[in-house]
Amino acid sequence: MKKEIKVLVVDDSAFMRKSLSMMLESDPEIKVVGIARDGREAIEMVRKVRPDIVTLDIEMPVMDGLTALKIIMKEMPLPVLMVSSLTTEGAQATIDALALGAVDFIPKELSYVSLDIVKIREELINKVKSIVRSRALTFRLRRIQNTTAHVLGEASPKTPPKIVGKIERRNYRAVVIGVSTGGPMALLQIIPKIPQNFPVGIAIVQHMPPRFTQSMAARLDSLSAVRVKEAEDGDVLSQATVLIAPGGRHLVFESVNGQVKARVTDEPRDSLYHPSADVMFHSAVDVYNQPLIGVIMTGMGKDGLEGLKRVKQRGGFVVAQDEDTCIVYGMPKAVVDEGVADIIVPLQNIPKILNQLVGVE
Repeated sequence: MKKEIKVLVVDDSAFMRKSLSMMLESDPEIKVVGIARDGREAIEMVRKVRPDIVTLDIEMPVMDGLTALKIIMKEMPLPVLMVSSLTTEGAQATIDALALGAVDFIPKELSYVSLDIVKIREELINKVKSIVRSRALTFRLRRIQNTTAHVLGEASPKTPPKIVGKIERRNYRAVVIGVSTGGPMALLQIIPKIPQNFPVGIAIVQHMPPRFTQSMAARLDSLSAVRVKEAEDGDVLSQATVLIAPGGRHLVFESVNGQVKARVTDEPRDSLYHPSADVMFHSAVDVYNQPLIGVIMTGMGKDGLEGLKRVKQRGGFVVAQDEDTCIVYGMPKAVVDEGVADIIVPLQNIPKILNQLVGVE
């Protein structure tokens, strides 16, 4: 029997504390060992009950979530799941929290009574279990305790990449990336290391709600030599440009006068994820009809697997993040288990691999 997961729930709303506690404790492997109404109480409770993970509201009286998070990460690092409002301000604060060391977030609105409550509860429980049991977290939290550079999923420099096949330089036309849980901080380890002379465009699907992808794109843009933006209709996927699919909608491509341009769409509506890595990968393969570089990183589920199969069938190259540096080894595992990955590599090695593949030294 697996060890019981101890959770501390922090929120100034009594309804939210009750709602989150009920959903979490509907799983026999999870126990809510404490609740707190503000950041100050949260810090006291962390010291007292030593939880395995904290759900932490951002906007609270006495001490807000970001201030509490800084203290928790400095004094007693442990996994923190932010509870975020679906507003522009909430999105920006959430990106700030992820930069400070929070592992992931759940939208606050998703915790209210909903027709989709079963799916919401399952997503919350799956995130808590996956995060607490992540092989990457022990090293990450130890690093956070010893440095101010809060790096998500960074493995020991001694960790060698696992090569399946060999690195092959071809005339790759674009890089397509799929990522989910743990993705924002993983992307912070990759995109700022892409050089300004990177010869092809990069398209990213990160599973996030609306507004959050815009804030994430702005943060990455401020740190990178390449241009990073949330994709809009008509954006050209060109050299040294990174387009991020907008939360809640799909990113697809079309060829217009010899240029590959972005199109944002709600179709297909029956896709499990919005945006979907599979939808974006399939579209890129169809439009380019030439070799692409596909990258699959930390996240739950199998989104991206079918699309990367086609990337490989068309002569492309597939890079998978390794288990030791994934917060959740789900999406990469699906690709690796199917034999689709050409290389399985620690997170911090991915920029070097991409540069080698396109001939940038």
